[in-house]
Amino acid sequence: MSRLSAVIITLNEEANLPRCLESVKWADEIVVVDSESTDRTIDIAREYRAVIHRPEWRGFGPAKREGVDKAAGEWILSIDADEEVTPELADEISEALNSGSDISGYYVPRRTQFLGRWIYHCGWYPDPVLRLFRKADGNFDDSPVHEQVVVKGKTGRLKRDLLHYSYPTLDSYFDKFNRYTGMAARKAFDQGRRAGVWDITVRPLACFVKHYFLKRGFLDGLEGLIISVLSACHVLTKYAKLRDLARRSADEKSSS
Repeated sequence: MSRLSAVIITLNEEANLPRCLESVKWADEIVVVDSESTDRTIDIAREYRAVIHRPEWRGFGPAKREGVDKAAGEWILSIDADEEVTPELADEISEALNSGSDISGYYVPRRTQFLGRWIYHCGWYPDPVLRLFRKADGNFDDSPVHEQVVVKGKTGRLKRDLLHYSYPTLDSYFDKFNRYTGMAARKAFDQGRRAGVWDITVRPLACFVKHYFLKRGFLDGLEGLIISVLSACHVLTKYAKLRDLARRSADEKSSS
């Protein structure tokens, strides 16, 4: 029977972690990679007998790679602290691991809750994410944000949802909003990209049209409208930050 390690990265996740850990306590091993939490995150992880590592923070990709590298299982289930594996998904994972197939990784549909409502449109669902994979055949890339699993071999798809309790309040949304737009802008800047008029004026509007109309966000009620507007603001902010990074870089060069 194949052994499974559940790998989770954390930073001050005492509110979410009990639900997450409870949903994967059936795994053969739980590995928590923590980034200097100051709340009860570590105490909670110890209650579930998790193997805890606390490396220097270098971004999401490196943190998740750290967890995979430290895991002892043949298979890796990577989930975030604000996610939950349902009993139905757990059963499907167990069946996949014991099927004897030559598949190296599985995509899992993810259903996200926004301000207390499950979102089924806006381009948010089914949002397939590759989270289950053979350790020998895959790992996360080194991207500091929007990290992805790179797998050598065949991939398959599971049917049961992974639940994502990402945005219980608007405050929680904007906490991530500022952090993620900053990291995305920095990544683009380091890759040599720069923001122009098109990025600032057209891309945000196109993003709204995509989420609200093409992805039928209007079917998710007011929450769908809010998501579509905020998604457009996310794009605008990312490129505005990219433009600001370029301006500051130019100023530093001219003054040196």
